[in-house]
Amino acid sequence: MKNNKLKKLCADGYLGLVLAFLYLPILLIIIFSFSGTSNFSFKDGFTLDSYKALFSSDVQTQNLLEALKNTFIIAIIASVVSTILGAFSTVGIYCLGSRTKKFVLTVNQLPMINSEIVMAVSFMVFFAAFCWLFPQGMVRLIIIHVAFCTPYVVLSILPRLQKMDPNMYEAALDLGASPLKAMFQVMFPYLMPGIVSGFSMAFTLSLDDFILTQFNKGDTGIETLSTYIYEDARVKSLEPFWFAVFSIFFVVIVTLLLVTNIKRNVKKEGKA
Repeated sequence: MKNNKLKKLCADGYLGLVLAFLYLPILLIIIFSFSGTSNFSFKDGFTLDSYKALFSSDVQTQNLLEALKNTFIIAIIASVVSTILGAFSTVGIYCLGSRTKKFVLTVNQLPMINSEIVMAVSFMVFFAAFCWLFPQGMVRLIIIHVAFCTPYVVLSILPRLQKMDPNMYEAALDLGASPLKAMFQVMFPYLMPGIVSGFSMAFTLSLDDFILTQFNKGDTGIETLSTYIYEDARVKSLEPFWFAVFSIFFVVIVTLLLVTNIKRNVKKEGKA
């Protein structure tokens, strides 16, 4: 009994340490967003100056909103395109022979195993060589993000496809459905959880990317949220203004996750 209690205590302590390392820095950012200073002190007490700065500086607010707009445009387009490519690619990979499938999956994993900076420099050299075909701008960034996110979509959908009973697809063909109709009405509905998961991962990766965008945005003046934060922090250091931005982002994301999970649990309980 004592050994079991000790093991449980160690497991809980280890879990607590992991959670503390993960979330304590974020909690500190939220707390110091009410300090109004960037030196992590409360010399003026709690204040909302950092949040008021979001609306008091027209230039800064306008630049931030422009960076947010670019970030979401790139993330939405890249995640939609990579999800479509990944879904069809997964079906194609699944139908390959065992040796060819292993080779293709190994190639698919290279962008994930390889360092992101290597991929960023590779695309920079590629676009420099074919600048006449790929002019600087949003198109370059979308292509890079699609190439980066698609392998993750494939790995999100493939396990779901491997669990599917192949008789489902064959039964649809036997009942008179064309291969394309059977794919869209039988296979893809079954793969939808994996497709949604792949889309979410692609959107998150694109939203969070910095290295690929920083190396390939050129001198177009296009800024995403990550590159805008970097440029602003490099010139002006990290202003209290950003503590408020980070806090708002964290609260919004956590709220969305909680709402999604609550809705999912309500649906499960309703079905039960």
